[in-house]
Amino acid sequence: MLQLRTHPQRLRLVPKLRAVVCVAAASLSATGCTGRTDQGDRSTLSIFAASSLTDVLGELERVFEKEHIDTDLEISFAGSQTLRFQVEQGAPADVYVSANEEHMSALEDGKLVRTPSVLAMTDLVVIVPADNPADIDRFDELDRASSIVIGTEYVPIGAYTRAVLHNASARFGAPFVERVRQRVVSMEANVRIVRAKVEVGEADAALVYRTDAQASEHVRVIPIPGDINVRARFSIAITTSTDQEQKARRFLDFLKTPVAREVFMSFGFVGEI
Repeated sequence: MLQLRTHPQRLRLVPKLRAVVCVAAASLSATGCTGRTDQGDRSTLSIFAASSLTDVLGELERVFEKEHIDTDLEISFAGSQTLRFQVEQGAPADVYVSANEEHMSALEDGKLVRTPSVLAMTDLVVIVPADNPADIDRFDELDRASSIVIGTEYVPIGAYTRAVLHNASARFGAPFVERVRQRVVSMEANVRIVRAKVEVGEADAALVYRTDAQASEHVRVIPIPGDINVRARFSIAITTSTDQEQKARRFLDFLKTPVAREVFMSFGFVGEI
């Protein structure tokens, strides 16, 4: 079940969270609280996943549940850092999927997840509105924009964006990068919000994952030169608090099958894992 709303009948808060209905509620309004419930022989597997995986995991959810009728996937999407915070606070997740390895490593160091692995990879692109008001056709014209949106430095898309700009300084010069930085009008908590700002015309340009750009019909894509681009690595792990390790393992094994890999490729993910 693709969870983008709260299901009160499924709520099961761990003791340390009973006093707080949702951790960081303001930032979690899109995902709500999650839990698991048994429905006869059918059980719920709780997945915490980076918001940039919303489309591909939504499709994979349907495929998996069709093949495994005893398991209901309950997927909560938010920024990787928000979901990491929930796991650290004891939220009942069985599987955690991060848009970068930094947040996953923090959970591994805290012994909250088991043996992370790379799930998928993609790279970054520039997006502009369909009417392209700033007339941007190449990455080195990004400074034509009067308004640019990026992710905050604390979220994966923001960290990857800053890496691209750092690389761009060597090729296009520090003044170019400084002009781009001066045109940043907003820094957002996840890549879907970054993309939305461009889709509705609130910004002339943004940097997002290629997969998020491909999923939108309301933006134009400007490629980033390969020598300055970066590859985003999405990692996945089973939590140490799960009481459904066997079913969680079965889900991870499914994600490595040829059928699942084909779905990943259809959504724009690249490279072998």
